[in-house]
Amino acid sequence: MDEAMWTAADSIGALTEVEPVAGRAPAGRTIVRVLTDADRIVIGVRADDPNPDGIVSFARERDNSLANEDHIKIVLDTYLDGRSGYVFAVNPNGARYDALISGDGENANWDAVWDAATVRTATGWSAEIVIPIRSVQFASGLTTWGFNVQRRVQRLLENDRWASPVRDFKITQTFRAGRLTNLPPFALGLGLSVRPSLMGATGVPAPGAVRRDERDMSLDITQTLGASTLAALTVNTDFAETEVDTRRTNLTRFPIVFPEKRTFFLQGADIFDFGLSLGDDVRPFFSRRIGLLSGNEVPIRAGVKVTGRANGANVGAIALRTGDLSAAVTAGTTLPSTANTLGVLRYKQNIGRESTVGMIGTIGDPTGRANSWMGGLDATYQTSRFHGNKNLAMGVWGLQTDRDGLTGEKSAWGAKIDYPNDLWQISATYKRIGDGFDPSLGFVPRAAAQIITFTSNFVPRPRGRVAGLRVRQMVNEFQPRVVTDLNGKWESYRIFMAPVNWRLESGDRFELNVNPTGERLAVPFTIAPGVTIPAGAYHWNRYRVEGGLAAKRRFSGQATWWFGPFYTGRLDEITLTTAWKPSSLFNVEVNGTRNIGRLREGGFTQDLIGTRLRVNVSSNLQLNSYAQYDNQSDTFGANTRIRWTFSPLGDLFIVYNHNLRHDINGDTGLPYGTGLQTDPTTRYPRNWGFASNQLLVKLQYAFRY
Repeated sequence: MDEAMWTAADSIGALTEVEPVAGRAPAGRTIVRVLTDADRIVIGVRADDPNPDGIVSFARERDNSLANEDHIKIVLDTYLDGRSGYVFAVNPNGARYDALISGDGENANWDAVWDAATVRTATGWSAEIVIPIRSVQFASGLTTWGFNVQRRVQRLLENDRWASPVRDFKITQTFRAGRLTNLPPFALGLGLSVRPSLMGATGVPAPGAVRRDERDMSLDITQTLGASTLAALTVNTDFAETEVDTRRTNLTRFPIVFPEKRTFFLQGADIFDFGLSLGDDVRPFFSRRIGLLSGNEVPIRAGVKVTGRANGANVGAIALRTGDLSAAVTAGTTLPSTANTLGVLRYKQNIGRESTVGMIGTIGDPTGRANSWMGGLDATYQTSRFHGNKNLAMGVWGLQTDRDGLTGEKSAWGAKIDYPNDLWQISATYKRIGDGFDPSLGFVPRAAAQIITFTSNFVPRPRGRVAGLRVRQMVNEFQPRVVTDLNGKWESYRIFMAPVNWRLESGDRFELNVNPTGERLAVPFTIAPGVTIPAGAYHWNRYRVEGGLAAKRRFSGQATWWFGPFYTGRLDEITLTTAWKPSSLFNVEVNGTRNIGRLREGGFTQDLIGTRLRVNVSSNLQLNSYAQYDNQSDTFGANTRIRWTFSPLGDLFIVYNHNLRHDINGDTGLPYGTGLQTDPTTRYPRNWGFASNQLLVKLQYAFRY
């Protein structure tokens, strides 16, 4: 930051410590300056450190969370509404992180076009962040935005903040942000962005199959409708560069949620949020229902999306046309062989300082079921001034759905009151989900249920030593959850208790848990192949021991052991995660889970292992390889991805997927279960064999006008 223009810019010359000692002067000074012109905002940060050799920074790749490293985080509230915003962060290695503010949290899967550069100095480090004005949406005519800055000093586990440096508030609560004033009139030009993508792939989809070569082209166009609204068109969409899902074990009777990672659905995703913290029990709109069906990718031929904010109104709309699945995929299944039209509309109106009311509606069904629709209303009262300076939120919501053939109680509703503050975190939630509530574009893992949850966490910061240890913070948790049927008869309960959850001044932590649990099975439950638990009522206590090494270390990790009774026997769940970061060039992560069940009905063992290798040549060139194995599918899969951001507007992806299966007959070379073994009565050795592979190259570039 040695150009003359920086010396003339106004500056933030002092942040205030939030952690570990609220209100104290930070260990190192942080100076923040902002420059603007008609096309961009440039933020300059000088982060002094009394011990530059102690700076913790390992990541270089795009979208690393940076939570466990030194970094600077910038928040922009471009509508000055105190409810929305953008997050941009950078670490001393130049690794970039961006997110949408969603509620008071962050949707880190969102990506924008921007750039950053950093340099280490004798007194610490500095950064320049460049945000093109076309990369964000904003209210027309505003000359003032909400603005906040937070710095993390990982070595000291220290957080410093500019505006509202109070523990009860998060930096993502933009109502508590400071102000960036005297902004110039921004030039959007035509507001048009055209991003063509070229994709080529080759691979063998199955053992014995011929190689399949593919070439395709897709097109994404966005057009600003004024500064505050963005319209997007996608044609022949592909998601080839999207990272594979992380496999999980599941010992429940219900499906689990996997996050959305596809760019088209993430733009403006915060507008589609519904209700106050519904969690995974009810998602009225779940975008992974579109383009993915029973493990098959459904082609998206064309889609239109409009998102925007104006005069306190927040509007989002999506309309998509999916293509046909191939006859080979749909043969012998209930999957649709015809195209479908799907749509969602969300409207939310700001009320008062921090509250909202809104509606949501969806039409269409991914499987082709006719006359499918869903509609709902929600209202949230929220304030950060309860009793002067505390957070309080209260929300109610209701939903109704229908389609041909759907019967039963086709509605769901609920309410929540939440007191999320630093010393006490208290909430109570009620949800009623009808037995016929099954929204076609939503996610409801458990219908015909009433769900009651309560949370009471007491989170003190003791002074001095406790049991000879320097404890930074204690998290004393009490979280009961009860599920009944619609008539009030209990079906499940779980009381999560953490009498000990200590986070030390070193960053290391350990935790002890006790969890009384109950399940009432109306029908038998097959928990693993060959192991079926009979219908009936079951009660047991589960226990957990967990310990973790601080992520600031070059070698860090966490070990977890759940143990104790489980249904008719015993279950041990052992999870180990480790990370080795010898340098910013090379990082390795290994995680593994083993579930060992010994029930009266039989035993089972579930193994899940994942290894991630990162080679970070620079903040714009990375190799990321993720390999996974689980013994339930008995398959090994590796996803290796090279991403070269040769321009803030352009990326080149090279992706290689290779899958092996552990069911190949070593004598005949044929898979088990085909009936083709030379002697079905003979047990042949099982060997690893080829399952599929694919090499894919994708080039994309955005032209802005």
